[in-house]
Amino acid sequence: MNPSLREKCGVFGVFAPGEDVARITFFGLHALQHRGQESAGIATTDGASMQLQAEMGLVTQIFTEEKLAGLSGHAAVGHTRYSTTGSSIQCNAQPFIIDGPHGPLAIAHNGNVVNAELLRDDLLERGVHFETTTDTEVLAHLIATAPGEEWPERFGALMRRANGAYSLTILTHDAVYAVRDPMGNRPLCVGRLNGGYVFASESCALDHLGAEFLREVQPGEVMRADAAGLESWFPLGDEPPRPRALCMLEFIYFARPDSYLGGERIHPVRTRMGARLAREHPVAADLVIGVPDSATAAAIGYAQESGIPYAEGLVKNRYVGRTFIQPDQRLREQGVQLKFNPLREVLEGKRVVVVDDTIVRGTTTPRVVAMLRKAGATEVHMRITSPPITHPCFYGVDMASRGELIAAHESVEEIRQHIDADSLGYLSLAGTVDATYQGEDTLCAACFSGQYPSEVPLQLDKFALEADPTRDRHAVPALVRLT
Repeated sequence: MNPSLREKCGVFGVFAPGEDVARITFFGLHALQHRGQESAGIATTDGASMQLQAEMGLVTQIFTEEKLAGLSGHAAVGHTRYSTTGSSIQCNAQPFIIDGPHGPLAIAHNGNVVNAELLRDDLLERGVHFETTTDTEVLAHLIATAPGEEWPERFGALMRRANGAYSLTILTHDAVYAVRDPMGNRPLCVGRLNGGYVFASESCALDHLGAEFLREVQPGEVMRADAAGLESWFPLGDEPPRPRALCMLEFIYFARPDSYLGGERIHPVRTRMGARLAREHPVAADLVIGVPDSATAAAIGYAQESGIPYAEGLVKNRYVGRTFIQPDQRLREQGVQLKFNPLREVLEGKRVVVVDDTIVRGTTTPRVVAMLRKAGATEVHMRITSPPITHPCFYGVDMASRGELIAAHESVEEIRQHIDADSLGYLSLAGTVDATYQGEDTLCAACFSGQYPSEVPLQLDKFALEADPTRDRHAVPALVRLT
């Protein structure tokens, strides 16, 4: 719903000799489309060369039968993107392929590296040439040029230097690697498919492929799938453990309800959030509705706990993507009107509890409240299945600056007046954590509390790496070899 709460990315990888790895990756990315809708790409290898298709648009818009047929091999990685560092332009579409001292590698990245600008400056001084404006290329060159004869040493060097969130799938000629940052901020899992192995941001991608879900990749872990099977190691070894910081917004909003995260299925987590919200903020009403789709499970939980009937009061146009996929704010706001339509027969004359996941800038919720009142609702009570968002995210959620976050400078009562609701209730931080069944010390709640799990700058500029205004950033970059 929120045009201000913008998705991260989805990554995928497969090692499966004898299988159509390009088609497997296509369907994997299609299941992860909700994580990024600006660009998508697939890179494959046959052991001698790598092929790549990466373009702007949705997965089904990009990959025709002809393009998939041109992507052959025994292994692949894929990516679907929402830009959190660098512009939404062709040269930033992933995966990237680079030629390093140890041969070519393709990389797909979900997350955000907080110190990417410093790392990039260091690489530039060492003579590395950059062709994109993303932190992903910084990670790629950091890995390719890292000291060490073997991959465990190189990934260890990466983890010691990169500050932030990164779940990676990496393709070499003979293997696919999955890498998760020591905080475990972004999700990543592994499954078995017909004798091969697949990696994906969410387990729902494995389900669609008929793959057996094995487990989640652990924070600070590297996994390798190759002809010998599946291998795992922790490059930081016996070094002091980093704080665990799994993003709470994955449970609240980003992850699909049929995915597993932190050992829990997302749908019942959201149902528990709704039930807890009903206990914390009860109200006399005639029906409960959810803002589809991410708040539907929570609305059901609220209804079950409160005894107020659940109803479908907003119909979602399934052919309009999440409203933040248009980088232009005016088009995103128009998308709210295109996306939902209220059911007057359900709402007219009713006191309505509306369950939603977040309020970020406070630009969308007033339109929804007005839409419901216009459809005849006599009272509109907003219930939010998260605490107020008061601080920006530095780890891969492009939501807003702190000055744009409505809860950073307005009280709950002031926000209620702003959105024109009869009442407003947020789920407490303790209630949110309890519903996830995760330990408080394993979650990142920085956007609610301001307590970041690592050092962060005062402000993060997603365009900070766009340092060369003379280069044509819309050209296919030299580092991407369409072989």
